[in-house]
Amino acid sequence: MNKVPFYSVDYVTDSMGQGLKSAFDKVLQSNWYIRGSFGEQFEKAFSEYCGVSHAIGVGNGLDALTLMLRAAIELGRLQKGDEIIVPANTFIATVLAVTAAGLTPVLVEPDADTCNLDPAKLGEACSPKTRAVLVVHLYGRLANMPEICEFAKEHGLLVFEDAAQAHGASLDSKKAGSFGLAAAFSFYPTKNLGALGDAGMVVTDDAELAGIVRALGNYGSFRKYENKYIGVNSRLDEVQAALLLEKLPHLESWNARRREIAARYLGEVHNPLVRLPAKPADPHNHVWHVFVVQCERRDDLKAHLAAEGIESLIHYPVPPHLQEAYATGTALRHGALPVTERLAKQVLSIPMGPGLSDEEVSRVIAALNSFS
Repeated sequence: MNKVPFYSVDYVTDSMGQGLKSAFDKVLQSNWYIRGSFGEQFEKAFSEYCGVSHAIGVGNGLDALTLMLRAAIELGRLQKGDEIIVPANTFIATVLAVTAAGLTPVLVEPDADTCNLDPAKLGEACSPKTRAVLVVHLYGRLANMPEICEFAKEHGLLVFEDAAQAHGASLDSKKAGSFGLAAAFSFYPTKNLGALGDAGMVVTDDAELAGIVRALGNYGSFRKYENKYIGVNSRLDEVQAALLLEKLPHLESWNARRREIAARYLGEVHNPLVRLPAKPADPHNHVWHVFVVQCERRDDLKAHLAAEGIESLIHYPVPPHLQEAYATGTALRHGALPVTERLAKQVLSIPMGPGLSDEEVSRVIAALNSFS
């Protein structure tokens, strides 16, 4: 019996392998590998896709998060030591970026049904030092941006987006990445839009912030050998840009296939021991980067799926505040986080991706329903 993979990129190489090879050859023939025409083309195409004015290619998603926050500091809109509200159940990169920028993460509980930041918890998390909310569109589901942005406006807070898992998620045609001052994307190979290596992007409508992000990622330099900031080397290379440019036109159809699979899971899994994610109010709110169920006997469910030849993963088994990196507690601020800690013990990600066949989806559904 063949295994049902958690995620496979075979659908990319099978359907567009020749196109990717052609894109690579164009870069090879250009003899220009960093900050060239393919990077410029992809930045333009992706900014237009997100509905924003500027996109800046960087080395990876973590750099994108860190550099957009550092740019806000350089502009004087944030100051080192300011508090930034972050969902407590996010991947640790979100928290690492806040720390790396010299800011203080304030961890806030998610809504248990959506696993996204709970707007009702924002008020109690604020202090006189709170200056921004860094929203995470976790698992590909757009967070409740109308309520979050309204709260931020009332309290004079900036809004940033960690859209690393949400390429194409939207509300009334307004896409993830276009709600706040700036947003960070990752193009890690397994993302909905993935490179063939590490890559990231900052998107914004703020031209000044965009320019500073670009300079910070280029050794802090606007002009060669003149360094205005203490920068880093974080630039989207031409190979990855060309490959992403080739893949971008397929993103909507890939997301549509993810929604088809999610609809089957939501409609056909009926085991009371397996808690399904809340159905989005609008299908386009969610691009299903991963499909996460909850189960009180998560490890037993994972073993059951493995016995049926079905791969699964846990996103994420240890929340940031319980990681050794933050063991001293001095770099974070948070209260009790029972929802976050319960989710870490109960969440399980099942196979999801455009490459899954209908037969494989049926096998996953049957295995979930047979768990007892």
